[in-house]
Amino acid sequence: MSSVPDPRMTEGEYLAYDLTHEGRHEYYPPGALVSMSGASEAHVLISVNLAVALVTRLRGGPCRVYNGDMRVRVEATGAYVYPDVSIACDPPRFTESKPPSLLNPSIVIEVLSDTTEAHDRGAKAAHYRHLGGLSAYVFVATRERRIEVYARQEDGSWRLTEAEGEGTVAIPPHGLALSLSEVYEGVEVGRP
Repeated sequence: MSSVPDPRMTEGEYLAYDLTHEGRHEYYPPGALVSMSGASEAHVLISVNLAVALVTRLRGGPCRVYNGDMRVRVEATGAYVYPDVSIACDPPRFTESKPPSLLNPSIVIEVLSDTTEAHDRGAKAAHYRHLGGLSAYVFVATRERRIEVYARQEDGSWRLTEAEGEGTVAIPPHGLALSLSEVYEGVEVGRP
């Protein structure tokens, strides 16, 4: 992940840049561009395991699971971000940009890495909290078996629940429960 602040880059210029350049690029007003670099094997395996588990549990219902290629637009802040996994449980709404960006995720999941953890937990999480329909955002570690779920409460605050080792974690409000053994299947935690 590298950040190239450029206060002159407008939203339109970012959309054109992201469409015409290899890889994924996040945009944070007033013009900061963050290039998302390649991922470790653990990161990729965890992301795939999450998507498979979530699609399996949500099959037949109103929710849709998207992988890390689905860009999310945070209308309240103007940011464009790429979560590792996102879920939309209301009918999904999209921007008209190319490619379109999801406007209303219910849940976003970030698989943490050494290069992105501080950003994911800090600035990116702050933008996520501005998504009005977001019920939870989730952090999944790659160096140890640990998942953190921040769930929005009725008063608008966020409640943290964690699972480690061989535990199970619940992701409200859709009754999702994930065992860490399935999320970390085939992953050697702690490996760079």
